[in-house]
Amino acid sequence: MGAGDSPDVWSHPRLAAAARAGDWGAVLRTYRALTGLSQTRIGARTGLAQSDVSAIERGRRVVTSAEVQQRIAAGLGMPDGRSAPARSSPVAALDLAGTAPDPDLLERITGTVRDGKRVDTETLEWLERLLAEHRRAEDTIGSRPLMAVMSQQLSTVVGLHAGARGKLARRVVRLAAEHAQFMAWMTHDQGNSAAALAWYDRAHEWALEAGDADMAATTLSMKAHMAWSKEQPARCVRLAEAARWSAPGASLGVQGMAAQMAARGHALGGERSAAHRLLDEAEDLISRAAQRSADEPPWMYFYDETWFTLQRGMADMHLRDWAGATERLTAGLAALPEDYRRDRAWYRSCLATSLARRGEAVPALDLALATVPDADAVGRPHSWNELHTTAAALLRLGARQGRTLAAALREYGGP
Repeated sequence: MGAGDSPDVWSHPRLAAAARAGDWGAVLRTYRALTGLSQTRIGARTGLAQSDVSAIERGRRVVTSAEVQQRIAAGLGMPDGRSAPARSSPVAALDLAGTAPDPDLLERITGTVRDGKRVDTETLEWLERLLAEHRRAEDTIGSRPLMAVMSQQLSTVVGLHAGARGKLARRVVRLAAEHAQFMAWMTHDQGNSAAALAWYDRAHEWALEAGDADMAATTLSMKAHMAWSKEQPARCVRLAEAARWSAPGASLGVQGMAAQMAARGHALGGERSAAHRLLDEAEDLISRAAQRSADEPPWMYFYDETWFTLQRGMADMHLRDWAGATERLTAGLAALPEDYRRDRAWYRSCLATSLARRGEAVPALDLALATVPDADAVGRPHSWNELHTTAAALLRLGARQGRTLAAALREYGGP
């Protein structure tokens, strides 16, 4: 069925009401229920990744961008005037209007924190949606602007524990673990390894207390990522393997993340056969996870076949397979949404280095120069440092492009 093949679908009262309310998750869910289309087919029509369609349907991603709203409306053949007017914001990723609590809920949240009143489900659901929105904002604007607000938000969640009872108490601990894991990711992104390790340890402890196998495994995988970033291949492998055996109940996607982290550790150590074996295993797990996206935890919204292609390109770089790295990084970047600004800066800087190591000085310089502004704005220290690696690779070639890139980096602001 094509998007315009069934004009009567928009006369369905539930779909019409969702459109009028601007509830894009309900729009997608209801449209799929009425048409029988898969999330992948919906994504193809709207220009969204299947994982994004899933995240929107589940309320893990709130659609605040007018451009995305228009793409959904056009892709699904929504008649003009059926949807709520789009809100504009000078920073679209921080427009949290779709997650703001209504006055009654705000009063309950305030009362719970201030007076120790009991926590209710609506309060926790709102905090979960807010965390999901902050994760998406960080993809675009980087971690630095969010550090203070996330620290305060974590304090709020921890303060709710005294008022939680029964299953809700465990849910609060699980939510605290998610916040701590996000804090760890952001502090590591800012180059503060000691604080990041402390936050990962706290997230892991809370995950165990809450019985959350997915978060317990994720924190170990992310500590493996930190070891990889410090060029500690053996520690990276040990931590990634611990993530695999210590949480057998983890989702397929979380298992796939652990397998690819172990593979990258082996690749960093030059162990080609072990790296390729684990990469193949990870690819199978992640492919299967894509078919069951509803089973994945909310922080795995980004982890799909596109991300795996990019991670495999990183492993190729460690194994000095510059042709394979260039091919996979190019393919992954072509599929990576533009709003992942921070990650695009990182993978573009890695691709520039790969091109330089292949001896392709001109395209390496062109890509690096185009990446400098985003690396400076949202990619320090990691993307910024990688561009210096690109410059060093060009200088080793004896290419004048190395001096050009080094000069551009100095002009943008020092080391």
